[in-house]
Amino acid sequence: MPNSHSRVGVASLCAASLTFSGLVVTGLLAAQPAAAADPAGYQNVRINEVSSANSDTVELYNSGSTAVSLSGWKMSDDGFSPQSFSPSASSIPAGGFVTFDSPKGLGDSDKVVIYTADGTVVDRVEWATGKAKPAMARCGGDGTGSWVTGTGTTTFGSANAAGCPASPPAASRVRINEVSSDGSDTVELYNGGTSAVSIGSWKYVDSDTAHSAASISSSAPSATSIPAGGYVTFGSTIGLGGSDSLFLLDGNGNTVDSVSWAASGASPSDERCATGFQTSASATFGAVNSCAGSTPGGGTGGGSTTGQLLGGGGALTSGCTPEAPSGTGSAPSGTRSWPGGLDVTIADNVCAFTTSTGPEGRDVSGLAFDPANPSVLWAAKNKNWLYKLVKSNGKWVPDATWSATGKQIRFAGGTGQPDSEGLTVGGNGHLYVTSERDNANNTVPKDTVMEFDPAATGSILTPLHQWDMTAQFPQLNTGSKDDANLGFEGVGYVPDSWLTANGWTDPLTGAAYDPAHYPLHGAGLFFAGLEYDGTLHVYGLNSDGSFTTFGTVSTGKPGVMDVTFDAGTQRIVATCDNTCGETHTFLKVNASGAIVPDVTYTNPAVMPVDNLEGFALAPASTCAGGFREAVWSDDGIYGFGSGSSSYGHALYSGTFPC
Repeated sequence: MPNSHSRVGVASLCAASLTFSGLVVTGLLAAQPAAAADPAGYQNVRINEVSSANSDTVELYNSGSTAVSLSGWKMSDDGFSPQSFSPSASSIPAGGFVTFDSPKGLGDSDKVVIYTADGTVVDRVEWATGKAKPAMARCGGDGTGSWVTGTGTTTFGSANAAGCPASPPAASRVRINEVSSDGSDTVELYNGGTSAVSIGSWKYVDSDTAHSAASISSSAPSATSIPAGGYVTFGSTIGLGGSDSLFLLDGNGNTVDSVSWAASGASPSDERCATGFQTSASATFGAVNSCAGSTPGGGTGGGSTTGQLLGGGGALTSGCTPEAPSGTGSAPSGTRSWPGGLDVTIADNVCAFTTSTGPEGRDVSGLAFDPANPSVLWAAKNKNWLYKLVKSNGKWVPDATWSATGKQIRFAGGTGQPDSEGLTVGGNGHLYVTSERDNANNTVPKDTVMEFDPAATGSILTPLHQWDMTAQFPQLNTGSKDDANLGFEGVGYVPDSWLTANGWTDPLTGAAYDPAHYPLHGAGLFFAGLEYDGTLHVYGLNSDGSFTTFGTVSTGKPGVMDVTFDAGTQRIVATCDNTCGETHTFLKVNASGAIVPDVTYTNPAVMPVDNLEGFALAPASTCAGGFREAVWSDDGIYGFGSGSSSYGHALYSGTFPC
């Protein structure tokens, strides 16, 4: 849970992330082998950076999963017809870049339009005088980020982040949110920012290059601005075709956002969902996108650097008091952007976790999907409570057949108030919970792992076994409640089968790990994350109440708040909250048999910078459209401040690749 220790400045301790290697599963946005060129994948190609200075260079980016051939492609500006260009490569690999110099130059105020060999418009961007000098670029996400003009440096052939200003303008939060080409030709814009944005002079245009840009105000005279979190809808006066694109332009002619859809058309509508634009079963203009019954792949959006935070609302109940985040630090060097959908849904009811020992309704930390039943999400609340959560109307709510209000847990003997932080499901289906201390005596550490049978009856659960590792951490026993609060923050069960298949070296023997040497430990080991220094402590938990210590694993981060083993990626995941820039480090077994960091991802940008301490990935069996659910828990329900839509909520739901 949050503590008063400041971790600002500890980012220097964070090690660089490595690249995923040797994966046999699919879906991670790591370097991938070149795929056969896919002409139909043109909808995934976006203009990513443009310079109208000197070389007049254009960069294209492929956000898709297959390579796209550029054979026969052309470009035009506002003064010459489509011309062939000479790209730096004949095709764009998945997640890759290609650059070229404009065949006839680019003006100080100009545009670029990209066409396939058959004349289909792929993407376009416009800019006002001087705005593409030295460059203009999509910032916050290659191929999906908002356009920022006049960036200070160029980054052709690589990611744009280094060349983008730290604070894009407010208008960059306005997105095309829904579009229909079924005859109504309706467009919806959404403002995901925190302040109103004036759009009185904004325009839009489709992929027909014979069309001039039309004014939004000509279709919606009252649409002079979009309030924060608000919508504007209008009917296109230039029509929208079955296979078309829509480009949103600000008052200076700069492209703000764009979306393309295939021959099937945007009907009834294409709407922005967590995994990108999808063809919806029903239009929801002027309201939150339902994404119910949507078909993935309906369209390819210009994208959002931040996505949308969807849902929430409701009045705060008496005593449901938020807690401001503490200890904000930087992400490790080399951290990558979130590889899943950029939109995030608030996934619980307001102030849902109020209890007799924690009426403020916050402090949800550990999360774990049940491997035997992925429709169940287990959650631990700090002040000694467990919850069995199930989905209802898109939100995670307590399973009333288990307990509508959660079950209280005790230490062995039925005493104390475990400061329950971490949670995992063992190979036997039991719940294993870590505690940093006894909240009835919170100045003294009590770093323990407790085993509970979820099938046990009653409203109070006592452990079947309890393992106490407190003596291993004398640095936490200072008489300070803050130091006592830096112990076991997360725990993950890792199957022996993964450790042996990947050649993990047993630190106790120096040889390949052989589970048979430890006959009482069950079928896997437990990796407990220490908040104090970000290390993982590896234990065999024996059925006689003893335990075997297998040493530590470095995560390369100054803190760990949750630990999970993800069978989908075949990685151990160490999660850190704002202490480490809201990041998730995936760890592998390297060629030497050691467990090491592999790659680190940050959260979707729409999420608050907060004490987001719990993280869980749904099993791969739940995958739909190439994505599965990711869930976060907020230890302080702080959200974005009083009155915001996320205030009073502890759970967030997004998507992660399969």
